[in-house]
Parts: sequence; C-alpha cells; structure tokens
Amino acid sequence: MFFGQDRNQLRKVYFQSWDKFKKKLPMEPMESLIAGLISKHPEYHDFFDHIEQNQDRDFTPEMGQTNPFLHLGMHISIQEQLGTQRPPEIASLYQSLCKKIGDAHEAEHLMMDCLGEMLWTAQRNNQQPNENTYLECIRKLL
Repeated sequence: MFFGQDRNQLRKVYFQSWDKFKKKLPMEPMESLIAGLISKHPEYHDFFDHIEQNQDRDFTPEMGQTNPFLHLGMHISIQEQLGTQRPPEIASLYQSLCKKIGDAHEAEHLMMDCLGEMLWTAQRNNQQPNENTYLECIRKLL
C-alpha cells in the first residue's frame, strides 16, 4: 500500500490518510500513523486539505519552505526505528531525550536533525549511512 517508488502514489497516501482521519473513516496502520503525524503539525493541515494544488508541488531550498512529505517521512523513519529497535540503542536514547526535553514530538524533531545530517553526509560522500554517527549525534543532545 505505502512503499513504492512512484512519487505521486506515495504522496496520495498522505492526502488520503488525512482525508480519512478528518472523516473518521477506518484506516490501515500506516494511514493512522501518517494522519496522526499530520494532526500534530497544524501548519500542514491546509496543505493536505488541497490535493489538487499540492500533490505535484515541488520544494526547493530557494523557496524557503519545508517539504511536508520529507518532514513527515522523517517522523515515520524515527517511528520505524523505534518499532524495530534499529539501531539497537535508539529506543533508550529516544526515551532519555524525551525525558530531557519533556515533549516526545520535539524530541523527534531533534532526532530528525541528526538523521538528516547522517543521510546528507552519506549522500555527499557516496557512502552508506553511518548509524554510529547518527547515534553519537543524538547522544550529544542529552
């Protein structure tokens, strides 16, 4: 349902999940996760209310806007890491960060900075992402 290479299909899942959430329709687990994340980001509500205007929209650094698909995708990545406990220390670091920050959602945002940095560095250097670098970045937040 969710995992694929087609950008439009992937984006459509976000819009459909939000629509189902607002209409209180039954959802698949991934749809519930996506809708829950969108609900925590009121700045994206209007965006996901307008599929016709926004499904094909591009986001470049010059535009100065955050890509909501990327942002929410990073949240999903963190949730997947926590669910699979991969990397192995991620759950304990997350719990410690949540305790320090006092807000799980904000803790995820901080972790997303580390995740993004790890992915950017790997891409820039044409290497595999380094989990140890990622975990060390999170440790520095504690």
